[in-house]
Amino acid sequence: MSKQINNTKYEETKKWFSQHSKTLIALSGGVDSCLAAFLARHFLGHNNAVAIIGDSPALKRKDFEQARKFCIDHDISYQTIVPGEIEDSRYNSNPEDRCFWCKNSLYTGMKKLQAEKFPDFTMINGSNKSDLGDYRPGLKAAHQYRVLSPLADCGFEKEDIREMALYFNLKEWDKPASPCLSSRFPYGEGISVEKLKMVENAETLINSYGFKDVRARYRNGNVTIEVPAAEISRLEKEMSKLKPILKDYGFAEASVDQEGLVSGKLNRDLSIVKSNPKIDE
Repeated sequence: MSKQINNTKYEETKKWFSQHSKTLIALSGGVDSCLAAFLARHFLGHNNAVAIIGDSPALKRKDFEQARKFCIDHDISYQTIVPGEIEDSRYNSNPEDRCFWCKNSLYTGMKKLQAEKFPDFTMINGSNKSDLGDYRPGLKAAHQYRVLSPLADCGFEKEDIREMALYFNLKEWDKPASPCLSSRFPYGEGISVEKLKMVENAETLINSYGFKDVRARYRNGNVTIEVPAAEISRLEKEMSKLKPILKDYGFAEASVDQEGLVSGKLNRDLSIVKSNPKIDE
């Protein structure tokens, strides 16, 4: 990818932030929210752009620390909140709209902070135009809480985000997607702090063997490991070493997904997605 900037999108985001002069940014540590936070700081200054990091057991510890470090490295003011979604049965029972209840907890916490300390700030997130065609109940929560999406509003696709992040030397520009750990569980499988830790440990372990992009899918106490299709054969060669460790983490059985890594794979179980894969929540 060449290091260049899309002047049209840069000017569009500049105009967008000129109309929203104080912002609270939901920051997860992924490239999308990092760019949104960076641009807010870039256009509005230190005091008018505050990142909000939700300290949740569904957020990998390394992503949490990376989000904090990102703010420090780029002189972005930040606050940490504890959304507490894991204690909400509407979330931890893992229904099909789990993502809504996750974001509901996050945005409730942000709204409370907004009322207490930042009453004239606009809440924003890092959603982009590419997100709008997938099954994402979290977007419904954003709408209800009036959380705006500058990148989506300005027409950013994922590739546009990576290009602009690279232009500004954000090291996250090529960071693989790292959705919350709850996305590793099939709908209806209860979620707990212990299970989330098992999944995080499994993915950290596989990362340590040189696999950058990994999903550890939990199902009925077993784990299925997904890596890009081109890396499956290499992973299979390592499984004799990995299986005993994964069992120590608490998994009954461990296997390799022969299809390879596919983002949002568990959404295939949703009848609503099968009937309308472009649903916009």
